[in-house]
Amino acid sequence: MRNKLRSCWQNCGLLDDQNFLEDKEILAIDALEDSITPLDDNIVAIRWLITRFESCYYEADKEAEMIVQAIGSGKPPIESKERTPQRKRELQNSLDILLAWCEGELVKSADLDVGGIPAGELAGYLGDPSPLKMWQVQRVIEKLKQTLDSSNLYYVMTFDSAEAGGPGAVEDDDYYKDQSDFFNQTTAAMINYTLDGEKSQMSLAMAIDLLRPCNWNYVGNLAILLRAIGGDLNPSDIFAPCSLNGQLTTHRNRLRIISKTLNVFCEGSEKEKDIDSDILALLGVKTEKKHWLAASFYKTIRLQQYL
Repeated sequence: MRNKLRSCWQNCGLLDDQNFLEDKEILAIDALEDSITPLDDNIVAIRWLITRFESCYYEADKEAEMIVQAIGSGKPPIESKERTPQRKRELQNSLDILLAWCEGELVKSADLDVGGIPAGELAGYLGDPSPLKMWQVQRVIEKLKQTLDSSNLYYVMTFDSAEAGGPGAVEDDDYYKDQSDFFNQTTAAMINYTLDGEKSQMSLAMAIDLLRPCNWNYVGNLAILLRAIGGDLNPSDIFAPCSLNGQLTTHRNRLRIISKTLNVFCEGSEKEKDIDSDILALLGVKTEKKHWLAASFYKTIRLQQYL
């Protein structure tokens, strides 16, 4: 038996080598993997879909169903790399509203909204312009531009978190060297929010770094970010940057049902309540490979959602 956590569990942030060794379910799942190796390319590709799965994704419920279908068919799906029209619109409108605010010409974006929040209201969160606010909004603009076109670079401000900016982000200790005053004020400003039911803090700089377009709470996160730039560092609404507070996702109940159904498929018992017969039908006849994949996905959802 291997002594370290396998890389396929890397999206289960609660795990480390120590609690992995104490988790009998994971040990059993890994033993099942060892019993069916070598794995063909399709099975490896489906396991990678599970490794890549994030319950904080704004369409996590649909992605979970896609993975279940792949497990049942034994073939990975042909995925679209396009965002939904609604999310594209929200991102582009966010950018256009902030650009108009910086230019002092909000009339250009008067007819726009982001997730139902009118442009005027979003801009109002920022208050009156100041050199510091303009600098901070420019960082959000850079993040949105990188999101809409990966050829645009976004320079991460929280240098101790190399992946904070996501694809297209880069670390460069010298990039903000000539802007140290604004940079230091941004890293010093602390947003006070609730994380997993406890009081927590995050710097405004990291909050900008962690603004993710794929997040289920993108609109709410953006609103809190703009309020923080405007001086309100004590949000009362849900703040769920990146995968944090992921158990508050609007997809939680659907993911719970999918997870329970996967476990029923693996264990062969249908006495559980709240299972989805359509999910069971998609999985089809149980095989050792399907069992391993379904158990892996069941455990991944549980760990991400604290189920």
